[in-house]
Amino acid sequence: MKRLDIIIIVLVIVVSLVSMGVFKSISNKQYEKKYAEISIDGKHYKSIPLNDPSYTETLTVKTELGTNVIRIEDGGANIIDADCPDKICVKDGFISKPGEVLVCLPNKLVVEIKGQRQSNVDELSY
Repeated sequence: MKRLDIIIIVLVIVVSLVSMGVFKSISNKQYEKKYAEISIDGKHYKSIPLNDPSYTETLTVKTELGTNVIRIEDGGANIIDADCPDKICVKDGFISKPGEVLVCLPNKLVVEIKGQRQSNVDELSY
């Protein structure tokens, strides 16, 4: 291996580590409002605020397609029980970051974490 090859490899590693650090710092910003949005068959069912980590609720959602039990705790949500045959939604586990989704296809249930960041830019700024 030549000296130039080693320099290029080190540069690629440094650039990737710096990029990963920047991405982590951007994604870890706190959200002003964070909530779980539950929808059934594409229709909004309920929104639950998640900003209070001590808030705990167990929600049983019964539809003509089936039943799901959703647990809200520690600023996130998980499906703890479902009567669907494969139970993939139960195995998906706990979600707490905006953009994460739990889906139970047989029961047409979707639990999505959403959030709004506080903006420092007013309406007139471009």
